[in-house]
Amino acid sequence: MNPRITIEPDVCHGKPTIRGSRLLVSTILELLAGGATWEELMDDYPNLESEDIKACLEFAVRLVHFRSLPLAA
Repeated sequence: MNPRITIEPDVCHGKPTIRGSRLLVSTILELLAGGATWEELMDDYPNLESEDIKACLEFAVRLVHFRSLPLAA
């Protein structure tokens, strides 16, 4: 796993976060899915780096490859 993504049981209930912060990977992914640009994210979250966003996307790709998701009929 990318070292920019951390999972700690005592931080955000063990959900994946960016570099030990309380910024959830899922938050970044949801904002991107909603149309936010990388520049907007980095403006809104001053500690966020471009490589952090890339790590979130890589995390999502690995998760999708790891699990089989049922398709709707």
